Amino acid sequence: MNIQSNNTAAASKNGKPNPFADNMQKVTSIHHWNDHLFSFRLTRPQSLRFRSGEFAMIGLMGDDGKAILRAYSIASPFWDEELEFFSIKVKDGPLTSRLQHIKVGDEVILKPKATGTLVNDALIPGKRLYLLATGTGIAPFASLIRDPETYEKFEEVIVTHTCRHLSDLEYGKDVVKRTMNDPLVGEEAVQKLKYYPTTTQETSEHEGRITDLINSGKLFEDLNLPPLSPQTDRIMICGSMPFNIDVKEICLANGFKEGSNSRPASFVLEKAFVGE
Repeated sequence: MNIQSNNTAAASKNGKPNPFADNMQKVTSIHHWNDHLFSFRLTRPQSLRFRSGEFAMIGLMGDDGKAILRAYSIASPFWDEELEFFSIKVKDGPLTSRLQHIKVGDEVILKPKATGTLVNDALIPGKRLYLLATGTGIAPFASLIRDPETYEKFEEVIVTHTCRHLSDLEYGKDVVKRTMNDPLVGEEAVQKLKYYPTTTQETSEHEGRITDLINSGKLFEDLNLPPLSPQTDRIMICGSMPFNIDVKEICLANGFKEGSNSRPASFVLEKAFVGE
C-alpha cells in the first residue's frame, strides 16, 4: 500500500486539498515486534506540548479523502524530541490495516493537542505507583516511567503488563531495558522500578491475569510488597474495556477513589483507547 509521500501530503487521493496538510508528521523509524504489534516514531512539531501519559489523535487519509483518526497514547516522555507510538495490527481495521504498512519517510496525521487522565497530576501523593496494563495499554506507562517526575513523587513504581504470548511482551521489556539505561532517569529506575510481565496463553515466569494475581495476593508475594492500600498506593489502569472495569472494581472494593485532572484521587483509568 502506498502511504502519501511528502510531495502529495497537501492533497488527498481524490485530488481534493488535504485539510490536515499542516498536521502531517514524518515517520522516522518502525519496529514490528510480531505479526500483530508494531511501534513507530514520528517527528514532533515544536508546537506540541504534552504531559507524560497523555494521548493524541493520529491517523491517515482514506481513499475517500476523509481522515481516519484514532486516539493513541504517546509512548515517549514529554522531553523526547520525537513521538513514539505502540499499535496493534487489525487486518480489516479502518486505520491499523493501513497504518501497519507505513515506511520511514511516509507521513501520518497528528492533531496538535494531547489530553488524558493517565498523568501524575491526576493522583494525590503516595508511596507506591502501580501501572497496570494489558496489550498496547503499556504505551502511556512507557512514557511515565521515563519521566523524572514519576520518581520524584513515588518511592516505588510497579509496572505490570499482561499479554497472551511472550512475543507480545517484547515492546514493554525493551522499554524497561531502555529506561534502566537512560541517562536522565536510569539511576532512579534501577532503584525504584519493578517490572512484572505475565502471560495468559503461554508458559512464562509469571502466568495468569493480573486481576487474579492481585486477588490471590501472588503479585505482592512475588514482589515482596504489602497488599494494596489507599493510604500508600496509587494506581493507573490502561487496557481493554473489560480489564479496566475489572481493575476499577478491585480498586473501589479496596477503598480507592477514582481521580481526574480536575479532582486528583488514588486511582485513574484511561477511557480513550485504540480500537482498530
